[in-house]
Amino acid sequence: MTDGARSATRPGSTPREVATHCPYCALQCGMTLREDDTGVTVHPRQFPTNRGGLCQKGWTAAELLDHPERLTTPLLRDPASGELRPASWDAALDRIVTGIRAIQDDAGPDAVAVFGGGGLTNEKAYALGKFARIGLRTRNIDYNGRFCMSSAAAAGMRAFGIDRGLPFPLADLGRADTLLLVGANPAETMPPLVRWLTEQRRNGGQLIVVDPRVTATARQADLHLQPLPGTDLAVANALLHIALTEGWVDRTYVAERTSGFEAVRRAVAAWWPARAEQLSGVPVADLEATARALGTGGRVIILTARGAEQHAKGVDTVTAYVNLALALGLPGRDGSGYGCLTGQGNGQGGREHGQKADQLPGYRKIDDPAAREHVAQVWGVTADELPGPGVPAYQLLDSLGTPDGPRALLVFGSNPVVSAPRATRIERRLRDLDLLVVADLLLSETAALADVVLPTAQWAEEDGTMTNLEGRVLRRRALRNPPPGVRTDLAIISDLAARLAAAETAAAEAPGAEAHAAETAAAEAPGATPAGTGPAGARPEAVAAARFPADPATVFAELRRASAGGAADYAGISWARIDDQDGVYWPCGTEDGPDTPRLFADRFATPDGRARFHTVDHRPAAEEVCATYPLHFTTGRVLTQYQSGTQTRRVAALRRAAPEAFVELHPDLAARLGIDDGDAVKVTSRRGELCAPARLSAGIRPDTVFAPFHYAGAGRANSVTNDAVDPISGMPEFKICAVRVEKA
Repeated sequence: MTDGARSATRPGSTPREVATHCPYCALQCGMTLREDDTGVTVHPRQFPTNRGGLCQKGWTAAELLDHPERLTTPLLRDPASGELRPASWDAALDRIVTGIRAIQDDAGPDAVAVFGGGGLTNEKAYALGKFARIGLRTRNIDYNGRFCMSSAAAAGMRAFGIDRGLPFPLADLGRADTLLLVGANPAETMPPLVRWLTEQRRNGGQLIVVDPRVTATARQADLHLQPLPGTDLAVANALLHIALTEGWVDRTYVAERTSGFEAVRRAVAAWWPARAEQLSGVPVADLEATARALGTGGRVIILTARGAEQHAKGVDTVTAYVNLALALGLPGRDGSGYGCLTGQGNGQGGREHGQKADQLPGYRKIDDPAAREHVAQVWGVTADELPGPGVPAYQLLDSLGTPDGPRALLVFGSNPVVSAPRATRIERRLRDLDLLVVADLLLSETAALADVVLPTAQWAEEDGTMTNLEGRVLRRRALRNPPPGVRTDLAIISDLAARLAAAETAAAEAPGAEAHAAETAAAEAPGATPAGTGPAGARPEAVAAARFPADPATVFAELRRASAGGAADYAGISWARIDDQDGVYWPCGTEDGPDTPRLFADRFATPDGRARFHTVDHRPAAEEVCATYPLHFTTGRVLTQYQSGTQTRRVAALRRAAPEAFVELHPDLAARLGIDDGDAVKVTSRRGELCAPARLSAGIRPDTVFAPFHYAGAGRANSVTNDAVDPISGMPEFKICAVRVEKA
């Protein structure tokens, strides 16, 4: 093999090559897949975001295509033994339809819920939201992106009137004179992005990192601010206080392009640097140096990420940094601005088109009458038939199996047993369901609890689009078909819609004979057909299948119509145009019109075109330390693992690099507790505990301990985390809670 390529052996394959993108983070690095008799190899390509670079996760991505643990047949829970056993697709889908029908007949449409993922393509995210609302008629749908970028999204919407992670191209980072990263560690979470940081410093720029730990990114910084977890908002207000005092606020910009500044100015007057130092631990001198670099730099960019956002005050924290950016006149200025580093592969597009509890395609609000009318017309229903808004992810998961909550859950592309806060509680909620259905490519910890498991295609086996952290819509291309017995998520949704329609018709025509009629109709139901309502006199299941086509190109064409005129307008984005331009930036309303690499040059997406300041103040974490739980606990990622680890923990090279969870603590704290490096330790909170080896590091605060969140079992970090949520975004407080640590 050449170019350091990695292989997934698949003898007898036909030589083939496609240009596509990495299946992991929101950087969506360009890669080429080649398949021949020796298997599938990965080769980096010169795409604008990664410029020929890949991280180890990308290099090894093809190894999962023929992994021995891959699911290739549906699994059904045997009621006698309680074990999951192989089953036919007909048996699996019939079990799902029968269960859904019984539950909804007894408890109504909202008794069935859907939980999606930020790694699904735009087509699948769109189809899943549509299926929930007109196939199942339930309001209960949300997705794991709620745990990722929801606080930044809410802050962006209320300040700018639009939510796009980066409102400028990624290349702007390399040109910045000052770059402030708050709660971001791209050196481990998206390593190819570090090329832009290196370029920025090579050009004489200054990199400043705000993080409680000395991360791989912080080690590259010119200045590292190391605050107590949960005090980022106080730091931001102090920085704005200094900028006001020193005269670095762009008064002309504030007057001409914003509103609400006076209230913010009065509020931050109380945040003198010494007060912020006392609260956060960041020295006054470092606060002043940071404010000076921001206030006197030419091109200045402020970026936030999960470290600042995954708090019960995450929206307010991001808003504080947006306030700072607006006061300095950054958003919309060439080479400057505020942005957010999206985490999941399609964290941006995944929330734009209907997976989120309160949104319809195009980033439309589901309680907006005009939005409902537009989308209903595209879907061929009336606006009154669309359900209202559901509840955010954690509230939805925590209600499962309760008297007033959903009794069935369909999961696509997520593993909440590992990724949800207070995970032990959520695991109990999943066990309390009457029906749990999981569609996945591997038997995740959530799938292992399911009544029905459906094997799904991988990223190299299906076409579609993804939207990266810049708002650039990209093409994912299939290298090969899924293995026999494996279906795409779109095909599963299409078949379920058809079978549900057939069962409903059978029940109406012959009460008491639903099961027999559903089986007969399902056996006769045709495959997916082009989108539409079907010909006059067509069987209901055929109409349903036509409404939920399995072809991604057909789904994308409908998505374009549904998003037209919305904040996230994809109407002018075609697959051909994406191919021609190396991706197309939304909003893009017409095929012959421009796309939008840069937002806010002339106006913001608010009714009057002005950005909004909002007064925000520091408040303590939802749970403070005490004598019983005297330490702060925070979570994050490691270089060679991704999200809940379902995929990366099964790749040999990645597993060798990071085989198990660990607990990072300062040597002074370890000495006080009698803990040596490598000792098994137990971290206990009011919600649960994790056990893992100790890893001593002088790069963490002595009052704080850290664990990565990729692992299951005894090392599951989210057994400990707090389920308090932000009142606006619904984001749980993953990044801080009170714990005690002891030798296990």
